[in-house]
Amino acid sequence: MPQKQIELQDRIIIALDVENPDLAKEMVKRCESHTRYFKVGLQLFMASYFEVVDWILDRGHKVMLDLKFFDIPETVKLAVEQVNNRGVSLATIHGNDAIIRAAMEARGDLQLLAVTVLTSFGEEDLRAMGMTQSVEDLVLFRARRALELGCDGVVSSGLEAERLRKDLGDKLLIVTPGIRPGANVSDGSDDQKRIVTAGRAIATGADHVVVGRPITKADDPIRVIEEMQKDIVRNGNEIN
Repeated sequence: MPQKQIELQDRIIIALDVENPDLAKEMVKRCESHTRYFKVGLQLFMASYFEVVDWILDRGHKVMLDLKFFDIPETVKLAVEQVNNRGVSLATIHGNDAIIRAAMEARGDLQLLAVTVLTSFGEEDLRAMGMTQSVEDLVLFRARRALELGCDGVVSSGLEAERLRKDLGDKLLIVTPGIRPGANVSDGSDDQKRIVTAGRAIATGADHVVVGRPITKADDPIRVIEEMQKDIVRNGNEIN
């Protein structure tokens, strides 16, 4: 179950995974009546640098900057310093010990999220890399380590959120990508392998869910947001 009091409009973070700032701004304008949180990822950031980030912040909304910093520690430290004091709420780094330490030294007013295991990864991918542990065990190991090193939270699929919350308590912010409306969660048609619905993710421990294509590619994005928000409320009531 979610451990923090977060307003419904802040639960869904819309992933602006588009190729130019004009498309991103159009999507923000279409959705901002129902959600106040937006993710700027690598594709959009490369196209606009901080232009869209600043524009979103100027409209009174929140930004998750999802660049997943991964490099030698000193480079990560310097990169994080570039994000400080720009009004960004969340920034992502990979969950390597040295990277987390370097980012923590430079984070300033940022909340840092350590990426545990990408939602495009499945058990077979770990086997191919020579790992014998389960995805869930690896996520828990990395999340616990991130918490010990002072990280504010993690990026984790909804399939692991419940165990993270149970084992690590409410100290960790859990942000969950790989969110889908429902049908393709069970029929295996999605390119992401570890996916859940918004309601299930929040009910079992996630603080925020990150949603991209189901909203940004929809003919009626507001309807999709409303349905996901209803799902969050419905699941929360069922759990309670």
